[in-house]
Amino acid sequence: MGNLWNKEALSRLLENLKKDYDVFAPRLYAGAGCYSDTDIVRYGIIESFDEIVWDEKSDYSFKEALLPISDTIMYFTENSVKIPEEKRKRLIFLRACDLNALKRLDEIYLHNGPEDFYYKNIRENARFILMGCSQSFKSCFCVSMGTNQAENYDGYAHPTEEGLYLELKDEALSTYAEDISVPRDSQEIQYVKENEETVPIPETLPENIASHEVWKEYSGRCIGCGRCNFVCPTCTCFTMQDIFYRDNENAGERRRVWASCQVDGYSDIAGGISFRKDQGERMRFKVLHKIQNYKNRFGYPMCVGCGRCENVCPEYISYIECLNKLSAIGGNSHE
Repeated sequence: MGNLWNKEALSRLLENLKKDYDVFAPRLYAGAGCYSDTDIVRYGIIESFDEIVWDEKSDYSFKEALLPISDTIMYFTENSVKIPEEKRKRLIFLRACDLNALKRLDEIYLHNGPEDFYYKNIRENARFILMGCSQSFKSCFCVSMGTNQAENYDGYAHPTEEGLYLELKDEALSTYAEDISVPRDSQEIQYVKENEETVPIPETLPENIASHEVWKEYSGRCIGCGRCNFVCPTCTCFTMQDIFYRDNENAGERRRVWASCQVDGYSDIAGGISFRKDQGERMRFKVLHKIQNYKNRFGYPMCVGCGRCENVCPEYISYIECLNKLSAIGGNSHE
């Protein structure tokens, strides 16, 4: 059971939430696309619920609202170390595929050995509102991945003619709406039931798949820009950078910065050795991790079928077509 919110009530609710939360949602940034006079939809702090983009898939995932692209994790001097002050709470609007991606992030950062201190602090202070998905978008294959529906959300919302249908499940979030009178209503959660793309996922692959000729195509096509990693909601790799201040070369800060398995230098190790120099090898590493290696460890694929990597590649490399080829090689698959 939720409520029907008009614009005036939503404005009051947002003002209440902003006292304690930064509210993130997919919003339009006019003229901020990669090419001249193009727009982009990505996550940012909203000042009005009208700013939320419902009828387009965000070009970037919710991940940058939870894990900043560059995040200072400590400050240091000659004789001291200081952890940054605790960040504000975050309320994040996201679709079912991205909420399923959150489960993947939790597996890596919280259930994959010792808990990640920095991720845990942010995660415990974040709440998530599931966005209704009334239609599938270009390159989406969430139905094939079983991520078109989601659980464990703190609230649900979809747009109505009057404003918004909003259901707050989390008790703490509900307190921000106590002083606002809005009519009660019950509406079904909007889930995508069918995608234009139906992607077969290989259940098994031959032992020699790493050396299969299928990867050779990508050696000549991929330019190693890493865009597929940066838009992906489940990529978790990062690097560390120590930044030293000019006025005191013994003081500075350590930053955790997103990394990409597709770019030069990612697999460099001591002694000048570098693994996976060929772009085809890097593509193999990424794809097999998404659909096989992660699944062998946690029981389900890492990929959630959002299709962003498909849309963003400047060389028009199709991740979906790659999965189709692997399924044909494996000889058995599920959809």
